[in-house]
Amino acid sequence: MQPISFLRRRLAGLRYRLATRDIGAIVLTMAVATYVAVTIDLYEDSLTADTRTATIELDEALSLGVLFSVLLLGFTLRQYRLQKREMARRIAAECQARELAYQDPLTGLANRRQFEEALTTAIASPPRAGGAHALLLLDLNGFKQINDVHGHGIGDEVLIILAARLLGAVREGDLVARLGGDEFAVLSQHLAGPEAATSLARRLMRVCDEPVTTGRVRHAVGTGIGIAVLPQDATDLTEALRRADIALYRAKAERRSAYRFFEADMDQQIRLREALERDLRAALDANRLHLRFRPSFDLRSGAITGFDAIPGWHHPVHGDLPPDRFVPIAEDTGLIHALGRWMLTEACEAARAWPGHVSLAVDIFPGQLRDTGLPAQVAAILNDSGLSPERLELDITESALVSDPQAAGALCAGLRRLGVRVALDNFGTGYSSLYHLRHIKLDRVKIDRSFIEQIGDSETSRIVSALAGLGDGLGMDVSAEGMAGGSDGRAALLRHGIHTASNGAALLDQAESLLLARRAAALNGTEPAPY
Repeated sequence: MQPISFLRRRLAGLRYRLATRDIGAIVLTMAVATYVAVTIDLYEDSLTADTRTATIELDEALSLGVLFSVLLLGFTLRQYRLQKREMARRIAAECQARELAYQDPLTGLANRRQFEEALTTAIASPPRAGGAHALLLLDLNGFKQINDVHGHGIGDEVLIILAARLLGAVREGDLVARLGGDEFAVLSQHLAGPEAATSLARRLMRVCDEPVTTGRVRHAVGTGIGIAVLPQDATDLTEALRRADIALYRAKAERRSAYRFFEADMDQQIRLREALERDLRAALDANRLHLRFRPSFDLRSGAITGFDAIPGWHHPVHGDLPPDRFVPIAEDTGLIHALGRWMLTEACEAARAWPGHVSLAVDIFPGQLRDTGLPAQVAAILNDSGLSPERLELDITESALVSDPQAAGALCAGLRRLGVRVALDNFGTGYSSLYHLRHIKLDRVKIDRSFIEQIGDSETSRIVSALAGLGDGLGMDVSAEGMAGGSDGRAALLRHGIHTASNGAALLDQAESLLLARRAAALNGTEPAPY
């Protein structure tokens, strides 16, 4: 609204200057006319005139009055025209300001302000019996990549095209808005029920799934849609948007075009997740997490070869939480860097007390792959703890390697330059290609537990044999995650050329790991007591 105020001030100043100039012209004209009337007898009477007396007679006064009236009338008409023109400008400016306040300037759709006002009005006007209002939130898939690869100009073209498509997919009277970025919203009132909302969502998905062509490039987009049905799901603006957003979050989790209706259990899960996020932040700040250690054995001698560090968290309400409950939360919120740094620091401190031949394995989480400062951080932690780099092994999951091989390759190279060993975890589940394994230098592959637990099955046994042969052929050590089937399972692993395996059933605290490692070292390779 600042441009409108500035325009008003400019117009007021211009009007003042014009009025001052006109009044000055009137005064000057009247002064000249009076002077002429005084010095020259315009209506001289030869019989009575006294040439030695200069006065304004009645007829001259009347002429001056007429002149003043004409000038005043002209001034009034001029001011009227200026006022009328200013009013027209002001009305046009206010109309433009109203349009800018309620319209998205890029797509021409309604903006967030107009949409929220319309949604508030719809909530206050319940649908007819058996009907419902539907709030649909849309978030485009892959739009960030379009901006990154082709630039924001092409991204804007895609948004304009999709906005036109969305308008064509809704009913007359439905409101389509752009809330910002690649987020859109649709308000459809007086639908027959959830089935009609489903039909609308499918139409919106269909027009978004159709590739968008800009120039010679075809862009595949797609969308996730979250739906809240009103008034069943919410009775106020904030709650309606929040619940539609929860449904959208569930739809986006499928990583493809999908729509989801809000459900009560979604809300409960989101609230629980938010509470766990807050508690996890507090636990990291207060150092209330703990590490447990899973031992690995040499299958030929039974001697302990190392420990895998596993994070643990005893929640004051929910008790002991496994890593798969809180690690994904850390990944989504960016806490994974703090969690990974804490794990590595604590694990290196614990490993320093183990016998020299016992190694330490710590996970690198997918969210850490793009951290270019991670090798320097590992070097600093090793230096502070005094642990030899050769005793540290960092594990990357196969799915993380496949999702970003370039970042994984750069990170592995940086870690191996430190003398740290790098292992590929969950081998066999991420569909890594031979190309990746050849070009990303690794020291070990760990065959996933799901294969080891079913090694008695002939088909699974052949898969394990193939995986072990692939790792060995590429010059990498091969180990197994878990040991199944007692002595028979151990013998089967040895037949496939696998010489080390972890005991998935054993999770030890720091003191227990130290005691077991020292006992195994003292026994000089005899099989330790089972855990």
